[in-house]
Amino acid sequence: MMDEIKAEAEGRMKKSVESVSNELFGIRSGKATTALLDNVKVDAYGQKTSLNQMASISVPDPKSLVVQPWDKNLVGNIVKAIQAAELGFNPQVEGNIVRVPVPPLSEERRLDLARICKKIGEEGKVAVRNIRRDANEKLKKAEKDKQISQDEQHKGNDLIQKATDEYSKEIDELVAAKEKEIMSV
Repeated sequence: MMDEIKAEAEGRMKKSVESVSNELFGIRSGKATTALLDNVKVDAYGQKTSLNQMASISVPDPKSLVVQPWDKNLVGNIVKAIQAAELGFNPQVEGNIVRVPVPPLSEERRLDLARICKKIGEEGKVAVRNIRRDANEKLKKAEKDKQISQDEQHKGNDLIQKATDEYSKEIDELVAAKEKEIMSV
């Protein structure tokens, strides 16, 4: 019983860390990556669709992205969607492709992005702590229902705390690495 609760909690904590990692990966660091356009939704055929599901996105050089839509009629919608995403990009149409220059980050924007990274990290750590609380409540209930002993409950609480500390540290390391990447010019 205790091992099941611990395994479930650790699985959920791992997913929280992956979620933080994915969010941080999408934050611009001054270099062009296809992940910068991951959250762009394009209005196509009456519904919002992810840009990466309707076009190929490539990185021809560190300062620009090229979006090549599979349906050439969507070029205008793609430009509008990139502008509406408020990523600070000014896409340009060149025939059937959209070129997206990635401007260098100003110092002020770098500090804003670092703050956003910290916020994402803190939200991730709150999620991990909530998972810890849920797991500890399950252990308490199992002990109350006489499914595990009081010693097993305490041991389980200690193991879950250890996992919480480990995943929180992992989130801190992800945030620190992303901040370093953002602040390096």
